[in-house]
Amino acid sequence: MKTYNSIEEIFEAFNHLKVLIIGDVMIDSYIYGDIERISPEAPVPVVLVKHKEDRLGGAANVARNIHAMGSKPILCSVIGNDIKGDVYIKLMNEQNLSVDGIIRSKDRVTTVKTRVIGNNRQIARIDEELEHEISEEERNRLISKVKSFIKAGEVNVIIFEDYDKGTISESLIKEIVDEALKSNIPVAVDPKNKNFHAYKNVTLFKPNIKELKEGLDMEVDKYQKEDLLKAGAILHENNQIKIVMVTLSEAGVFMSNGDTHDIFPAHIRNIEDVSGAGDTVISVAALSLALGLSPRIIGILSNLAGGLVCEKVGVVPIDKQQLLDEASTISLDNSEF
Repeated sequence: MKTYNSIEEIFEAFNHLKVLIIGDVMIDSYIYGDIERISPEAPVPVVLVKHKEDRLGGAANVARNIHAMGSKPILCSVIGNDIKGDVYIKLMNEQNLSVDGIIRSKDRVTTVKTRVIGNNRQIARIDEELEHEISEEERNRLISKVKSFIKAGEVNVIIFEDYDKGTISESLIKEIVDEALKSNIPVAVDPKNKNFHAYKNVTLFKPNIKELKEGLDMEVDKYQKEDLLKAGAILHENNQIKIVMVTLSEAGVFMSNGDTHDIFPAHIRNIEDVSGAGDTVISVAALSLALGLSPRIIGILSNLAGGLVCEKVGVVPIDKQQLLDEASTISLDNSEF
């Protein structure tokens, strides 16, 4: 594995990585407007619409973050053969993201999350989606696509971006993880509840604190290191996970590889919107993993990235230069790279 002498070298190396992303994609739709009065029909604000916008969300937002970091994303998912699916494909094309891994289904709708923003604050969200698993035929097609990308070579890391919307199943996880192990490709996971314990033998597992508590069905105080160590030990032992990474909201990030443990406090920020921060964290973590960086460096860079996107309204990808500028101010031992 190559060694690096500086943060700048690491960020330059990101430009040469290919990342295979498997998961639930969606459209993040925004309605922006001004609030000047309360409705006479109900005690709710009236939003005078000024602007509407559609963005790529879910696993597609991970692809946006990977692309923003200079790497090449290969996104594999299933969307509906509907009007919103057409919008999704158009958004991918506009951002120069490949749609070669996208399967369209006549039996599903394309997931859309509409956020209403009034006076620069989110006041409502409207979801359009189906959550049942994709069909066996669609699952087999998806697995075939994923394996074809792996066998073509040059995949440096795989990300499972699981939103419990039906794209990812236990059988799909096992088959792809087994293929990754055979090809010596690291696997990073951003889990949800349904498949929480299906992710075995993966390299990095990144639940947030809520997902951790629900997945393990135990109380975990994010301010108590002993609780986090206990939860991490369960995942290391029962699921054979190499690196456990838990995002703790305002408390920062917990990292464990079984032998060493760290908590990286959150940096002081002007928080505007936490939407999509987890997508940014797993993106930077996976890229760092692909370069063979230490858990400590993975935690530091991912923690910085997640905080930076929270300073902006809506789901937005990381600004690579801004992340590099902040990372360059942190005193790091080059031996850790």
